[in-house]
Amino acid sequence: MHARLSLAAVAALFASTALLSSSVLAQTPAAQLAKPPADARHFIIESTGGKHGDSWSWVLPDGTRMARETWNLRGQQWDQDYTGKAGPDGMPASMVIRGVTPQGDAAETFSISAGTATWKSPIDAGKAAYKAPAFYASQGGPADTNAWFLERLLASPGKTLAILPSGKATATKLTTAEVGDGAAKQTITLWAISGLAPTPIPIWADAHDRFFGTTNVVDWLPEAYAGEIKKLDKVQAEATAAQAPRIYKAIVKVPTGAVAFTHVKMFDADGLRFLADQTVVVRKGVITAVGPSAKVKAPKGAQVIDGKDKTLVPGLWDCHMHFGDDYTGPQELSMGVTSVRDPGNNDLLTIDRRARAAKGELLTPHVYPSSLIDGKGPYTAQVANVATSQAEAIALVDKAKANGFTGVKFYGTFNPDWLPAATAEAHKLGLHVHGHIPAGIRPVDAINDGYDEVTHINWIIMQAAPDEVIKVSNGIARFEGPGRFGKDVDLNGPAMNLIVGTMARKHIYNDPTMVAFESLYVPDNGDLDPSYAPFIGTMPAATERGFRSGGFAVPKDLTRADYRKSWAKMVGLLGKMHKAGVPIVAGTDGSGIEIIHELEIYEEAGFTPAEALAAATIVPATLVGQEKHTGSIKVGKAADLALVAGDPSVRIGDLRHTRVVMLDGKLLDADALRTAAGFSGRPK
Repeated sequence: MHARLSLAAVAALFASTALLSSSVLAQTPAAQLAKPPADARHFIIESTGGKHGDSWSWVLPDGTRMARETWNLRGQQWDQDYTGKAGPDGMPASMVIRGVTPQGDAAETFSISAGTATWKSPIDAGKAAYKAPAFYASQGGPADTNAWFLERLLASPGKTLAILPSGKATATKLTTAEVGDGAAKQTITLWAISGLAPTPIPIWADAHDRFFGTTNVVDWLPEAYAGEIKKLDKVQAEATAAQAPRIYKAIVKVPTGAVAFTHVKMFDADGLRFLADQTVVVRKGVITAVGPSAKVKAPKGAQVIDGKDKTLVPGLWDCHMHFGDDYTGPQELSMGVTSVRDPGNNDLLTIDRRARAAKGELLTPHVYPSSLIDGKGPYTAQVANVATSQAEAIALVDKAKANGFTGVKFYGTFNPDWLPAATAEAHKLGLHVHGHIPAGIRPVDAINDGYDEVTHINWIIMQAAPDEVIKVSNGIARFEGPGRFGKDVDLNGPAMNLIVGTMARKHIYNDPTMVAFESLYVPDNGDLDPSYAPFIGTMPAATERGFRSGGFAVPKDLTRADYRKSWAKMVGLLGKMHKAGVPIVAGTDGSGIEIIHELEIYEEAGFTPAEALAAATIVPATLVGQEKHTGSIKVGKAADLALVAGDPSVRIGDLRHTRVVMLDGKLLDADALRTAAGFSGRPK
């Protein structure tokens, strides 16, 4: 879905891709936004899935910076401009952003007057004394806000710069690359920017330390170099990968003998129960003994880990995690997540990470990837493998198998007429089939055409959507539609009974990603998203500021209360599916740190703590056919474990309090993992 990008991706694109929010206000109409002059710098906004839009920037004779940007990401439209004027220190003295984002009015202002900096954005407003050079990190706006920031950062002493509202950024050189041919040939430099996100953000500058572009999920590249994506992706991946072996060596501890977790409360995922005072013994990466501490003793010479007042759970799964970068691994592991189902990514980067992990050069959970397959059109997914015919679709399925992927994920612009043949090929090859629902059909149709799983809760409730929504459901309608009609859906009516009954009877999985939809429908601007509340104070201020972005803009004829009622109906639908026996797997479609709040929502929907935890352990292991190998604490299974402080049978949020993580028997200190992932401390 990518309604919210990962922490790294959000910061990598800075404000220009962060999904700001506002109820619909009197935003500046597109016709009144600035028109770029003929000599403006022109950037193409693109991804491996194709072009998404355009960005222009230019400078007026008096030095005023201006920019205009318009782009569309699968129906989500950004159309903005900005004007920026520098003060005597070269930093912004004023900034005005206008236009619209998928969340509504983008209006944002910043100014310095009489030694005071003042700002107002869609999510906050504030003032601060301005006594030394500092750059205002805007919440939104075109890419030129980022370009200006980079240029001032690289020109600052020590390449370190104070940020407003708060924080400090530093640039570190990573590598160089040559782009272009002939007169257009130039050498560009990749810089890692620290201080905006938990982990460094890569961004390219030219030989004059001017912004060149970004290659992160969605790319901003100069028009003349728009064909350089694959080359720059490769160079950037190699440069950022250089840090991964160091992290691996510093954190991974391989026990020389047995390890015994003693006197723990243990979650038995197979029996859906919590057992008191247990001892679990691990040797050479495999669980060798499990039972009451009175009967199971630590072997002589074993490393003993005292589990008093702690709970031992199987390593968690995030069944919807688009792997961001090399720092995603330590971050996920710090949450106790030892397995990830990546439902669509840059396939080449996925394969590269797998190879480096196998060589002990990358610390990462087990990753079970799906290859994302879409059709060609204005709403093509940004990391899609694009099929323009049924034969191409089948060839892409074959390629997914050849690349060692475990599944294929079909998307909204995929031609539904090709589904039966494509899913049949996938099943012949032993691949799991899941995805969004192609425009024009309903989820039951996709199930009948071969889906093993329907991704996201919105597609389930869309079984009851009006025809006019279904026809365009590969765009913004897949969000706005359920927000509009969901509140009035009868959960016991024919449509919901049909979809839920079909899924239960055919054992069709759902990966609801409830946290993603809560963030779209529930919060107003300034509200702190509950997924992130426990982490406040552990990340850079620029990242935490984004946690207060509200949900999608509400249409003029509805209210936020209407969207919240629709959200409540989705929670009820989740409970209905669970009671009917539909297998639910827990995923976030976010940065990954939302996984425990996902389980908290499952409890709200009527799951017991054990049932919610099963959705993040044994059920996803079963989905990918690994239930005999992992997913529960049982003799003979791989030692993928997490020791947490507290008792998740009483308060499932205690799962955030990881202390020790075990990955295939290797011991990982949770605090060291947090530090590697850029967190300054433990979550609350």
